[in-house]
Amino acid sequence: MMYSWSLESIYPGFDSPAYKQDIEKLDTLIDELKSLANNLGNHNFQENLVNIINLNINLSNLVNRLSQFISLTLATDTTNEVATNQMIMLNKKIVQTTHPSTICEKYILSIENLDEIINQHPLLKEHEFYLKEIKEQGKYLLTDEAEVLVAQLRQSGSSLWAKQWSSLTSTLEVDYEGEKISLSKVRNLAYDKDPEVRKKAYFAELESYKKIEKSVAFSLNGIKNEVITMAKARGYQDPLDKTLKDSRLDKEVLDALIESMEESLPIFHEYLKRKAEMLGHKNGLPFYDLFAPMGNSQKAYTIEEAQEFIIKHFSSFSDNLAALAKKAFDNQWIDYLPKLGKRGGAFCAKIHPIKESRILTNFDGSIGDIITIAHELGHAYHNKIIFEQSILNSRYSMSLAETSSVLCETIVKKAAINEANTIDEKLAILEQELQDSTQVIVDIYSRYLFESKVFELCEKQFLNENHLNEMMKEAQLKAYGDSLDPNYLHPGMWINKSHYYSGGLSFYNFPYAFGLLFSKGIYAKYLENGPSFVHEIDRLLANTGRMNISDVAKSIGIDISKKQFWKKSLSLIEEDINLFMELTKEMI
Repeated sequence: MMYSWSLESIYPGFDSPAYKQDIEKLDTLIDELKSLANNLGNHNFQENLVNIINLNINLSNLVNRLSQFISLTLATDTTNEVATNQMIMLNKKIVQTTHPSTICEKYILSIENLDEIINQHPLLKEHEFYLKEIKEQGKYLLTDEAEVLVAQLRQSGSSLWAKQWSSLTSTLEVDYEGEKISLSKVRNLAYDKDPEVRKKAYFAELESYKKIEKSVAFSLNGIKNEVITMAKARGYQDPLDKTLKDSRLDKEVLDALIESMEESLPIFHEYLKRKAEMLGHKNGLPFYDLFAPMGNSQKAYTIEEAQEFIIKHFSSFSDNLAALAKKAFDNQWIDYLPKLGKRGGAFCAKIHPIKESRILTNFDGSIGDIITIAHELGHAYHNKIIFEQSILNSRYSMSLAETSSVLCETIVKKAAINEANTIDEKLAILEQELQDSTQVIVDIYSRYLFESKVFELCEKQFLNENHLNEMMKEAQLKAYGDSLDPNYLHPGMWINKSHYYSGGLSFYNFPYAFGLLFSKGIYAKYLENGPSFVHEIDRLLANTGRMNISDVAKSIGIDISKKQFWKKSLSLIEEDINLFMELTKEMI
């Protein structure tokens, strides 16, 4: 069995005729876009809008295919110079679309009777949300010349800072027990069953950051200051305001979510304190034992066993979901194993033109790794449904991006807990569930606090590695309270999280909490309504690219502006914590 993904169905290679032809085709489409933008005054509104939609569909599909091929190549080999050069070349071509795209968007803004025109043509009606969102976001556009300049400067600004971060972290050699291993490899040791391995890996990881932390601090400052500058220039209140508008999320909804999370922290602290006691710690849980496996289910799974586990539990929910997972396994959609030069973490990439996804993981055999694959397959399932839409209706918000993935996690974990034969096995799976929930509620809250503080301070002063380390610890203490040992926090967490290093995407933290709790609510409705509700979930996922978040939620009867919904979802996690406390009361 192949444990690496195949990109053959995207392109056979950079030297292939198909790739070269599509690069030429891109040039042609860019010229067509420029010509269209220069001649919008020569035709009626409806004809122009239809031409804009059709050309953008063709361009978006082509750019998606080319950019994903390059990005996926780099994801498993960050030192690949050919791919790096191709990405630079592609980005330069894409920049050429900025000016004509801005002209087209401003043309749409100028149409006063947009609703009337949309209702007169089926293609325009299909893309109603897309067109109206352009009109809404148009108020934040700069002048044509400024938009072109911004796109060009970003290539040597935040884009390059992000590439520096990626290169530094993916090639970092960690000295561990006389060996040099990758950062993703040493971070995976946090899940090892041996407490000495976890502790040594923690110190090795922190020590390794000293080699790159000064440089990474420049990346973070450079990116965040660019984000602040651009947010102000465009007329947003601040970067969070921009993120909320880009996310199609109201501040009222975010406030209800964050307040509910804050109010739930004490129950998470009780769980962490109990775990600390079970591991023999008297001063709270040291960070290096945060992911310590509990119970007797210490099995290391093979990739084949992981696949069987996932298909079995997906089948209990939906045959379509199980079939999607099997297709991903059988068709080499997944790159499983860690290696030097491969980026850390996990993600799922959407290749719309061929209606396929690709998943990257750094599989090391734990139950957590199986859950990660299930999570990413949830994204792939969301993609499968979205592929039936036009690519222009396929962009869902950050907050809804995690809905299907977390739902798939819940399916796998709940089924596994229910099927456990012994208390030890049940405890192992349950504690993994609580680890993940704690990360998504408590740790995500700390990341939200940290990023908020970075934005608050970085335009006033340069935040060096010492500032950032202290800010990270402060955020962790506020989120974890006295449940963590203050002598063993993780000051370098800002270095290893890719979410901080994007000029176009800030606050990629609260969407995980939104996704978890939104999914918990959906799962509760599934339990109430049975298998017939799966069709409602599919309809919900299909709507994610063509509605704002509140309307998507309302389509299944949920009001997300009220804390009651979030508290109900959090109560499901509280039930898990109470079960954990009951199972472990005789173990301390």
